[in-house]
Amino acid sequence: MKIVGITACTAGIAHTYIVAEKIQNAAVEAGHQCKIETQGTIGAQNKLTPEEISQADVVIVAHDIAVGGMERFEGKPVVDIPIHVAMKNPKSLIATIEKKLENK
Repeated sequence: MKIVGITACTAGIAHTYIVAEKIQNAAVEAGHQCKIETQGTIGAQNKLTPEEISQADVVIVAHDIAVGGMERFEGKPVVDIPIHVAMKNPKSLIATIEKKLENK
């Protein structure tokens, strides 16, 4: 599975980047490809390309604030969650997404 996503927390510092890393690690550990864009205090980093988005099977948006560029994901399954959900158990998040996509 190919996963893309965005993380953004209220402070735009630690949790934005920690959660991006946790999601990526959990996805790779489960055998998936993953790229997460961070929208922190220094702006968007690791920006998703239109090609990466078009090839993605699912989009994860883990945030506590509004994120920019959501229109890019039109027509894609989007998992929109508070950032603490991905922070606490990223492996469970990936497993849940796998099950939901299998049942489609």
